[in-house]
Amino acid sequence: MDFPDSSHFSALLADPRFYAVFAVTVLAGVVRGFSGFGSALIYIPLVSAIYDPKVASASFILVDFFCTAPFAWRLYPITNKREIWPLTFAAALTIPLGAMLLRYVDPVVLRWMIGAVIFLLLAVLVSGWRFPGKPSTPLTVGVGLLSGISGGAANLIGPFTIVYWLGSPTPAAVVRANLIVFFALGGVVIVLSYIWQSLYPANVVALSLMVAAAYVLALNAGARLFRASSEETYRKAAYGIVAISALISLPIFDGLMR
Repeated sequence: MDFPDSSHFSALLADPRFYAVFAVTVLAGVVRGFSGFGSALIYIPLVSAIYDPKVASASFILVDFFCTAPFAWRLYPITNKREIWPLTFAAALTIPLGAMLLRYVDPVVLRWMIGAVIFLLLAVLVSGWRFPGKPSTPLTVGVGLLSGISGGAANLIGPFTIVYWLGSPTPAAVVRANLIVFFALGGVVIVLSYIWQSLYPANVVALSLMVAAAYVLALNAGARLFRASSEETYRKAAYGIVAISALISLPIFDGLMR
């Protein structure tokens, strides 16, 4: 990781693109603070268009991990540990398998298949269906394995996990806490791998530092919105975010995202 000097910050302030990224960061932070997820689907496509995908992914991971870590630490006591850890470990195991699938299966076909499954599961949830009892450990592990495969194959580690918890009888506050902690645990691995791959030049670190404070304030604003919302409002908003996430991940929109 290269550390910036004053010239990097001055260059950012003189670049009109920085202010667009700043606005995107605020919007992404409010969504993340409210729902516990969804910031990546806002930040990465838009910042990729403003700068490029490498800057977008690297800056997002750095900002999101370090800014949400205190939230994850504070919320960990109310999470469902019997689901968080098996799901996280299972996902970590199959991320390489998902990446390997890209060598043998057309990635466009994979993305269509994953998107179709997500929409099917989401339709079931919107219909009002819920797990009749508490989800079993084998089901939790299975969702983790599937999340890892979709994450490695199509960079979609979140939707299956989100749908799984939304379909359980778990209260919204615990669902949100589970998601924040789940993504924080995954963020540890991703940040370290990005540093290992030298994906943090000084300009990216400078951009991350410049928007971090705004992201924290936006996270807190989103958290206040969550506390003022009902269980029904939270679930409806979460369904919408998952649907948008799955929709824009489909190959048909590649031309708009690049």
